[in-house]
Amino acid sequence: MKTKLFVGIGAAFAVMAASQVATAGLHVGINVGVPAPVYVAPAPVVVAAPPPPVVYAPGPAVVYGGPAVIIGWHNNRYWDGHHWWGRHEYYRHYRHY
Repeated sequence: MKTKLFVGIGAAFAVMAASQVATAGLHVGINVGVPAPVYVAPAPVVVAAPPPPVVYAPGPAVVYGGPAVIIGWHNNRYWDGHHWWGRHEYYRHYRHY
């Protein structure tokens, strides 16, 4: 009976030893050649937003005096740029009647 026990234990050790020898190994690799082509995506481009448009508010409306009076006859009066003349005064002053 002891013989069968020793044979079983010996077989178990043999299996365990064989499995460890099978997994142990020396691997040496030498690679000489061109690496495979690799695609590299370009970096993303960041564009700053344009500045907002500048809007200027119009200035206040400025009225200088009243409407301009043009030199010449206005109804029955003449304006020479300095003085209003009645029709008779004008003819007397300028026409020397």
